[in-house]
Amino acid sequence: EEAIFLRKKITLLRAFSLLIGSMVGSGIFISPKGVLQNSGSVGFSLVVWFSCGLLSMFGALSYAELGTRITKSGGHYIYILETLGPLPSFLFLWAEFFAIRPANSAVVALAFGRYMLEPFFSPCAAPVPAVKLVSLLGYYTVLILNSWSVTWSARLQTALSIVKLLALALIIVPGMMLLAQGHTVNFQDAFDRQSLVLDKLPLAFYAGMFAYSGWFQTSFVREELVKPERNIPLAVIVSVITVIVGYMLTNVSYYTVLGTQDVLASPAVAVSFVQRAFKSLISVVPVLVALSCFGTMNGGIFTFSRTLFVASREGQWPPLFSMIHIRRHTPLPAVMLMFPLVTAMVCIGDIYHLLNFFSFSRWLFIGLATLGLIVHRHRHPELHSPFKVPLFVPVSFTIICLFTVAMSFYSDPVNISIGCIMVLSGFPVYYLILHRQMSDRCRNLFSSFIFFTLSDYLTHKLQLLLEVVQQEIKTY
Repeated sequence: EEAIFLRKKITLLRAFSLLIGSMVGSGIFISPKGVLQNSGSVGFSLVVWFSCGLLSMFGALSYAELGTRITKSGGHYIYILETLGPLPSFLFLWAEFFAIRPANSAVVALAFGRYMLEPFFSPCAAPVPAVKLVSLLGYYTVLILNSWSVTWSARLQTALSIVKLLALALIIVPGMMLLAQGHTVNFQDAFDRQSLVLDKLPLAFYAGMFAYSGWFQTSFVREELVKPERNIPLAVIVSVITVIVGYMLTNVSYYTVLGTQDVLASPAVAVSFVQRAFKSLISVVPVLVALSCFGTMNGGIFTFSRTLFVASREGQWPPLFSMIHIRRHTPLPAVMLMFPLVTAMVCIGDIYHLLNFFSFSRWLFIGLATLGLIVHRHRHPELHSPFKVPLFVPVSFTIICLFTVAMSFYSDPVNISIGCIMVLSGFPVYYLILHRQMSDRCRNLFSSFIFFTLSDYLTHKLQLLLEVVQQEIKTY
């Protein structure tokens, strides 16, 4: 009872809430515009939404098997490390810390700020500085909560998951009622081939997959799950099916009530929907959407802090970040590390620009992680896995991920090139600091330039200041 370690506090219900709360966020309220814009028509956009859901299910099932084979937390990072080696895992960590995660968090935080202020400024747009201020306040609130208590973070996630489903229901019900009354004018000529531009489809898939992103969250907290061999597959399957059905019905409702032109013209699709469907709730739905984004921020901070925690434990990140608070039992240094980069991206970033910026790197490494499952099966046929998916599932998912990443160079070469440069910039850092064959003299010379991150002295002082220590009990 007095030992200091990360407790198993995530039950099946909390795992389900973590997945639902992470998937249903800003994406379904932002991405419909991006999917429609890049797919060209209502029909093709719905095909993209369903395909993204099916692809997410394939990825989720592959990760569920990885979670039963590899008993450590850490998600993409630990799966790549255990199957493909230290170099690709460090490149993922590098890109995730400096690009993917802060961009993702900034997108969700900006959506939170926009929808939270919508009732106060409607029908005008909220001032950009005010949106950014509220976005940062929301992010910092979640940051403090995750630093304070694992239990309260999990309880908040459960409560906000209910709010998310309620927000979707408020959009689905009036749309389905109108559709049942024969209002199908917006679905005429749904598959307009002339508006379809093939080289834009990867961007449509990126926008759709962004809305589904979160199906992998239980893999980041594997060591804190109760009965992970049973609960990971069960939570993944139920939550992804729930979200697929909810997203399809939500998009049909959008198109039934608004039509394509209104969806493309709206900066906040859900708010435009409410203005058209039932004005009496015009002030309620934006708040529900904002709370939905708040839950996504909570899930993101909760899980990514575990990635930094595990990377530090594996020796690829400074040792301070594998320590936990002596009373709160939270990975306090890992939780706090992200806020400077997220703050910077919220202050200077644009939502759609950020979305394309980090999507390339994220799906590249997710594809590598599922490739790692295939490699792990081949290398360790003797290992028994309590959950095993057909081989075509990880193979199909990996091929589609890598193909989409390759095609995106034609769709958005500027942002993809930036993402590629960000990933490749980790090479010199890896070989100068972590590579075992590097001489001690070179290592010490380079370390003098990054003293603030590697110094044992600074680690000791911060350890005393934050009241954190290394975990006392092995949890994997």
